[in-house]
Amino acid sequence: MRARRKALWVMTDSPPFIAARDKAQILAQALPYIRKYHGKTMVIKYGGNAMTDPALQAAFAEDVVLLKLVGINPVVVHGGGPQIESALKKLGKQGHFIQGMRVTDSETMDVVEWVLAGEVQQDIVGLINQAGGKAVGLTGRDGGLIRARKLKMRDQKNPRIEHDVGQVGEIDQIDPAVVKALQDDRFIPVISPLGFGAENESYNINADVVAAKLAAVLLAEKLLMLTNIPGVLDKSGALLPDLTPHDIDALVADGTISGGMLPKLAGALDAARSGVNAVHIIDGRVPHAMLLEVLTDQAFGTMIRRLAA
Repeated sequence: MRARRKALWVMTDSPPFIAARDKAQILAQALPYIRKYHGKTMVIKYGGNAMTDPALQAAFAEDVVLLKLVGINPVVVHGGGPQIESALKKLGKQGHFIQGMRVTDSETMDVVEWVLAGEVQQDIVGLINQAGGKAVGLTGRDGGLIRARKLKMRDQKNPRIEHDVGQVGEIDQIDPAVVKALQDDRFIPVISPLGFGAENESYNINADVVAAKLAAVLLAEKLLMLTNIPGVLDKSGALLPDLTPHDIDALVADGTISGGMLPKLAGALDAARSGVNAVHIIDGRVPHAMLLEVLTDQAFGTMIRRLAA
């Protein structure tokens, strides 16, 4: 079991200064992790500030390329909520949410597809290629990757009430053949969370859910979820670097975990219980936090460990 230390630094307005000797120690520290994870798949949910800040975008692309170069197979699943909201406002359309889920009528679905599979995905592909990688964009339609059905959303207070959220989907099946083929040819898949149904209809799917399900199907070593927070925090605001599914159940029961963190952790728990060895919730506002979490002893987020069989 990997020993983990407390975070090396807290979030500041600028990245920390690292002395040359410390850099050398970090590089040396990375070697056993590179050996351990060589040939393994890591699914990365890319969202939050890391998607909108140019410096963080560049750092993310560099991290993904470096993982690929040292023999790890990264698969990127991206969100795009702020970009969708901006596009809707330009059309004079107001986004509407029920229980945190975007109501997606036919017109909104057109915008979602254009923004996710067009603007956002191609920006990410371009950044990775610019950093020296070979990225390829996919949606759920490509290779029959994500088959979906209409989400039936029950009211949280009254389960007898069902909300119609339009073309929002839940996953029926993931066929990872196209992702595996790209990995074998040394490409980096970049996946938009769009699925298709039995009548060829399109569905908007929560990116955390897609990332978690894909990690389970690919038998990924890790699921890395970049967010706008340091990780899972206790009631005093301190980072909890290590958790098990049992720990999370207890934190939800006592109210420590609530609100917007609940659906993210639901996906994380699903992955951990489906064979993914570890799920990491990482602060995407810290440059290169993903590399530091994966390839060093330092904790730059919360790691949720799979329970031993």
